[in-house]
Amino acid sequence: MAKVGINGFGRIGRLVLRAAIAKGVNVVAVNDPFIDVKYMVYMFKYDSTHGRFKGDVHEEGGMLVVEGHKIHVFQEMKPSSIPWGKVGAEYVVESTGVFTTLEKANTTVHAITATQKTVDGPSAKMWRDGRGAAQNIIPASTGAAKAVGKVIPALNGKLTGMAFRVPTPDVSVVDLTCRLAKEATYDQIK
Repeated sequence: MAKVGINGFGRIGRLVLRAAIAKGVNVVAVNDPFIDVKYMVYMFKYDSTHGRFKGDVHEEGGMLVVEGHKIHVFQEMKPSSIPWGKVGAEYVVESTGVFTTLEKANTTVHAITATQKTVDGPSAKMWRDGRGAAQNIIPASTGAAKAVGKVIPALNGKLTGMAFRVPTPDVSVVDLTCRLAKEATYDQIK
């Protein structure tokens, strides 16, 4: 069985771990420089949208233990400093959203994120990011094109787009418009 690492233990990283546990995937390590192992336990146990994790999760000797499976925890800022090889990780799920460029990828509808404002407030980078997330649809950049290019190299650099942050806790939609080099039927595209 492949050994997997998860870089980033925010919402996506935690959902990746839940899915991995459910499918019997061997997760060997989690890296997140901002979340210590005790807080990882708490955040993994309790999810306001997806509910409480029904299995056993606790900390033991600095490791995250889920259903008896011990998972190494790292807190490295730079990807090159994460000792994936030391724990035998063969694949790494990049779920921080930090280590991809914010290229425009495609048009996506994306749920409210943890960094958005609950009410209108100042925003140094983009003024529209200062709008209250629960009352607005907020246009934003997305790193999805870079991610798709890494998974499907033939598409690298061929996607552009943007995201819309919408006032809902759990949603993601992609509206992809393609310009083909030659005519194709629906069945050929599938």
